[in-house]
Amino acid sequence: MEQVKQKLIDLNIGTVKIDEPLLKHTTMKIGGPADLFIEPNGIDELKTALKILKEKQIPIRVIGRGSNLLIDDQGIRGAVIKMGTGMDHIEEKDNDVIRVGAGYPLVKLATIMSRQGKRGLAFAGGIPGSVGGAVYMNAGAHGSDVSNILTKAHILFPDGELKWLTNKDMEFSYRTSVLQQRRKGYCVEAEFQLETGDKESIIKEMKHYKDYRRETQPWNNPCAGSIFRNPLPQYAGQLVEKAGLKGYKIGGAKISDLHGNFIVNEGDATFQDVMELIQFIQKTIWDKFEVKMNTEVEIVKQDEA
Repeated sequence: MEQVKQKLIDLNIGTVKIDEPLLKHTTMKIGGPADLFIEPNGIDELKTALKILKEKQIPIRVIGRGSNLLIDDQGIRGAVIKMGTGMDHIEEKDNDVIRVGAGYPLVKLATIMSRQGKRGLAFAGGIPGSVGGAVYMNAGAHGSDVSNILTKAHILFPDGELKWLTNKDMEFSYRTSVLQQRRKGYCVEAEFQLETGDKESIIKEMKHYKDYRRETQPWNNPCAGSIFRNPLPQYAGQLVEKAGLKGYKIGGAKISDLHGNFIVNEGDATFQDVMELIQFIQKTIWDKFEVKMNTEVEIVKQDEA
């Protein structure tokens, strides 16, 4: 890995580290070291890094702000590429269209656009992920999601092809996109269609959503956002609450007292603590309601990384 690291440094790819603790890069504050950690300076640097890693047959995992990740305490074998600084560009185009880099924070984007009187991103004002992750997951809240505003996404495929996919190409559905299974690739930037509106009403709308999240979700504790997909027409958090599980703990992992679909790290939670708690919830909900609870959080075990 040292040789690969030095080659990437010599090519001025960006930040390159060996054995970087991934708990520094997840909102859950859980995760062991990455053999090789890369934060590229831009799209060209990302392409170069992927090419080198592929030539060396080094496994690759791409992450964003780590808000939807639960990573094994043993870490990730191979390389972890973080879409962050260097991939956070923004460009305002004609007709209320914006082009945004994958590493741009979603909350920051929603805040800036609302202050400019641009409507469409208010739903994202409390989602602590990045643009790339939001596109990959079709992130959403308050009755809207990425699929409602995305016009196209710039995707880098593992073979090095870089291509714009339209909204239709992305095959969005509830918390999923084509990138997750059928056509794996990495979103490097996206274009969103917004609307010019009344600035004060847009700011008020976003503040309402932010306040709601602050009051009902435990973002002042390390957590990974919603643990389960909603088994529509029912809601995961309501089922957990109905089962009387709020506040239940295993080790340092606890089901939030505020919201049943959140697991918080009380400071010393391990990957195993959270996994056992997830499995306990799944079994309990099935036994009580015969409802299958599928995880929304992306679980990365060392042997699957």
